[in-house]
Amino acid sequence: MSVSSVLRHEMSAPAARPRFADVAAENLDGVHRYLCHLTGNRDLADDLTSATFERALRDWARYDPERGRPSVWLVEVARRVALDHFRKDGRRRAREERYAAGVPEAVPGPSEPGGFSADLRAALGRLSRAERELVALRVVLGMDAAEAGRVAGMTASAVGTGLHRALSKLRQEVERP
Repeated sequence: MSVSSVLRHEMSAPAARPRFADVAAENLDGVHRYLCHLTGNRDLADDLTSATFERALRDWARYDPERGRPSVWLVEVARRVALDHFRKDGRRRAREERYAAGVPEAVPGPSEPGGFSADLRAALGRLSRAERELVALRVVLGMDAAEAGRVAGMTASAVGTGLHRALSKLRQEVERP
């Protein structure tokens, strides 16, 4: 067999399909860095990175090694995940603003003995809307992570991570001198 026929055979041979676990391990940091730059928010980038690899695992059968490197495919998935998040967040904010426009200026928190203290209400006010929503769904309403995820449009694991962050911030706010 001549050198040119070997080269033609190698060039026409289908690209080897790597294992998803190997691709994920090699590209986790790069995808996370991309999402950090895209969002400007490390916590959000953490959540979107998780969602990216979750979606990539589901869609791994669609990856075609002949169309490009796995790292490029993963960044494309990450970009779609981020854009989906931004669109969903924009719709949620618009709904909240429409609702807030029809509601009196402030809805007072409970002030009776079983309610929240003024300090806790103030600390809750310093959380983001998404964090307050997770606290309300999980702590106030007692929903499990899957139920809260269905309501908030998140995975159960993202709900757990978000709630942990929200409660940590809340603890810091309340304990601040």
